[in-house]
Amino acid sequence: MASSDPKGIFLNIELARYLSDHSTPPDQVLMDLVDETRRAAPHQMSMQISADQGRLLTMLVQLTGARNIVEVGTFTGYSSICLARGLPADGHLLCCDVSEEWTAIARRYWEKAGVDDRIELKLGPAADTIRSLPDEPQFDLAFIDADKGGYRIYYEEILNRLRPGGLICVDNVLWSGRVVDPLITEGETQIIRDFNELVVADDRVTVVILAVADGLSLIRKN
Repeated sequence: MASSDPKGIFLNIELARYLSDHSTPPDQVLMDLVDETRRAAPHQMSMQISADQGRLLTMLVQLTGARNIVEVGTFTGYSSICLARGLPADGHLLCCDVSEEWTAIARRYWEKAGVDDRIELKLGPAADTIRSLPDEPQFDLAFIDADKGGYRIYYEEILNRLRPGGLICVDNVLWSGRVVDPLITEGETQIIRDFNELVVADDRVTVVILAVADGLSLIRKN
């Protein structure tokens, strides 16, 4: 087999359950947040990251030693709690979102999780929030999980402000597998496909896509 040939297995429900059962489970705060989000936003539950993504985000923050993080797309706060938990006590997480309703839930759970002192929330278009910051390296890590049409903009604005060796994590890059469907050539599927092509061709970064949940890109600034 050539070194560039892909190697993988089909993740059926039994394997998915095995992976979950043999990974550190979410604590009560996160489980309560999932329950409240399900009640408050039953039709938006797909916007919440999975437990394995949350565990991975916390670990990535810890492994990289990140101290300054930006998140684009906060929803009810699951991912921000996971990111903030990986930070040192004096670390900082800037959360960008447009919904006062959903982030009101996030604020309560940040306090319950004991990470509210590390989180700053900015309501408004994320691109405007990031552009208002100095155009110089300041972030160690970023997590993008928002409107897909804005991915390219968020990526460029954050990359300009990411330190060399910093990491950008981007969610939903497999788009339920539709990125490999040749019959779909428009809409959000094509936007995600174009974004993935942009990143892999960008010589400023190194990227690997993980088959975690709906696909997670780990993009390291060279």
